[in-house]
Amino acid sequence: MPLVDRISPAPREVRVAGALTALPGLAALALAVLLLVTALRGQSTVGGDIYAEVAYYALLAAGVLACAGGLLLGRTWARSPAVVLALVVVGVGWYATGPSARPEFGVPLMAAGVLVVVLLFRRPSRAWALGMREGESEEEAARRGGYAGRVEARERDERRDAG
Repeated sequence: MPLVDRISPAPREVRVAGALTALPGLAALALAVLLLVTALRGQSTVGGDIYAEVAYYALLAAGVLACAGGLLLGRTWARSPAVVLALVVVGVGWYATGPSARPEFGVPLMAAGVLVVVLLFRRPSRAWALGMREGESEEEAARRGGYAGRVEARERDERRDAG
């Protein structure tokens, strides 16, 4: 078994979506650092709001990177926030392409956002999120309780084996 499969139980689609989701988080973190360096050098504009901006972008980066890390590590909780983030990225790309007349930035942003959504809704990703077993349908997994049902069954089996 490859090391990556031992670290993350998620399918490759989810891990790729996690890597793509990390990109906006890294960009926000870079912006926060750039603003902080600018403020510390005294090159910022008049007003003390730059530190609030640094905090805002750092907090935004932390949230986005947490979702990306969750996907990379195979945590199902990260799927829904990552879909929302991807849709926001599509919206930013749309705005950059249309009203801002910067398609060189907007089109790649939209493509990355759409790619994340597609990757997170492909069959292997849905099966992972639902905790489907081999040969089980999505409806059967949902009736069983999906991922939560799989965790509960594993804990029940471990208690039985220990006792």
